[in-house]
Amino acid sequence: MNYINFSKASCKNCYKCLRSCPVKAIRFKNQQAEIVEERCIACGHCLEVCPQNAREIINDLDIVKGALISGKKVIVSIAPSFMGYMNVEEGKVVAGLKKIGFTTIEETAIGADAVTRYYKEYLQKNNIENYITTACPSANYMIEKYYPGLIKYMIPIDSPMIAHGKILKSIYGSDCFIVFIGPCAAKKIEADEYRENIKDVIDAVLTFDEIKMWLQEKNIDLNSIKSEKFNKNSFKQGAGFPVKGGIIKALEDVIDEKSLETISVSGTNNCIKIFESMKKGNIKGAFIEINVCEGSCVGGPNSTKYEDDYYTRLHKVKEYIKRKKKSINLQECSNEELNTLELEIDFSTSFRDKTFKDRIPSEEDIRRIMNEMGKFESEDELNCGVCGYNTCRKKAEAIFKGMAETDMCLHFMRSKAESLSNVIVESTESSIILVDRDMKIKEINPAAQEVFMVKSENIKGKPVSLLMRDEDIRRVKETGKSIIGKKDAYPQYNAVFIKNIVYLPKQNVVLVSMINVVESEMQRKELIKVKENTLNVAQEVIEKQMRVAQEIAGLLGETTAETKVILNKLRKVVAGE
Repeated sequence: MNYINFSKASCKNCYKCLRSCPVKAIRFKNQQAEIVEERCIACGHCLEVCPQNAREIINDLDIVKGALISGKKVIVSIAPSFMGYMNVEEGKVVAGLKKIGFTTIEETAIGADAVTRYYKEYLQKNNIENYITTACPSANYMIEKYYPGLIKYMIPIDSPMIAHGKILKSIYGSDCFIVFIGPCAAKKIEADEYRENIKDVIDAVLTFDEIKMWLQEKNIDLNSIKSEKFNKNSFKQGAGFPVKGGIIKALEDVIDEKSLETISVSGTNNCIKIFESMKKGNIKGAFIEINVCEGSCVGGPNSTKYEDDYYTRLHKVKEYIKRKKKSINLQECSNEELNTLELEIDFSTSFRDKTFKDRIPSEEDIRRIMNEMGKFESEDELNCGVCGYNTCRKKAEAIFKGMAETDMCLHFMRSKAESLSNVIVESTESSIILVDRDMKIKEINPAAQEVFMVKSENIKGKPVSLLMRDEDIRRVKETGKSIIGKKDAYPQYNAVFIKNIVYLPKQNVVLVSMINVVESEMQRKELIKVKENTLNVAQEVIEKQMRVAQEIAGLLGETTAETKVILNKLRKVVAGE
């Protein structure tokens, strides 16, 4: 199942999503971006940077609405980072959720409190080279898919979401319906994978965006409603999980006991850097808090959609944490809190190798693909990263694996387009001149250079009036109305032009395209002369024929008379006269 992806037909080939993806889990096919699930770590940042907002995220709203309508006991577990995303006090958020129809609302940080206790127990009982926290699902996916050799360092404890889900199911019964609300789309995958592989713990996951949309749909204004309390509250240490360094702070006593170096890492690129360093064996004796989102959950993937900047959200979450009880003190806990803490629940989990098979191109394959991209020499490899890959070679490898297309190279396509357009412009018999806003020559093609007997380097930047009359060009520039098919003679150049003059508003230039028809004109005149000569000759022949006919007629008349006289004399002789 594709939990997150891009809307079809919205891609504009900007490759911004691919540039933002640290693991290059985005495939381009027929110029459409598509997330490849087996490669994806579900960080969601590619969707957030998409300028077309072409985002598709599996939405559980209908499932949750159905559960409410069916009369199930629907319980909310809301991540403590909500205070950074909701511009009201926590009590109004609780009241708004209850107005939607939820009966019980608790903080996911209750699960974080339990996770803290189990983290401490694990650290006390186990001695390994390094420890990696496992509360961030995207960080876990990155290790499982790209750094499986580091799985041995991952603390095998449930995330706060799963831990809280287990607590709620244990208290309210396995038939209750648990909805997690948080900033992270990766939680949707985590909940489904746990459900498929183990059992139902979290029945649905909603993001803060989806909750805001639902509140708007029901016309619930959080500012105008009366505050209500959570059904159960968490402690300060659990509530601090979404803040960078919050997990380390919650465990500082046992970390100090083991003399571990603490490293808090947030952001995908920083995660990759530390994983690479660990892979090489450069880090030892460290407790490493990992978060894929920059600034941890407070800087989650949906954060770009909120008016408040990161530091404002961080301040609000920190102020919220300050209002919590300092830590778990069994003597200060209420009976309900004690019941939660003393539940016998197994919060252990496991992680597995999820690496995928990848085709490895040969050097011959790379060279062939590089040539197809117009990269024949090392100087052709710009390695500009516009396509989303850091080097042309990496791009060629992606093409071989079916993850990219040849025409994703902007410079290749530009060179190709320029090459074709240059061939067309330079080889055409039409004279082409581009005139800028100052009526100066911007470009002139070889055909025009030949007709006007100039060289490009000598005439570019000079007024077009030096070559030709500019009244028509100026009129087109001022009115925007094209002149098509106008004949104009230039005897000094032995040229008769059929002119097309067009204004290009985006470029603010005038395109003058002229066909020299002087030879056609000469041929037409020659044809007229031939026709006139032919008519004259024909007239002379006709007149001569008339004269000949008259002369013949005269001669025939004389001979006929003579013949008549002779025949009469002969008749008389025969008659004896």
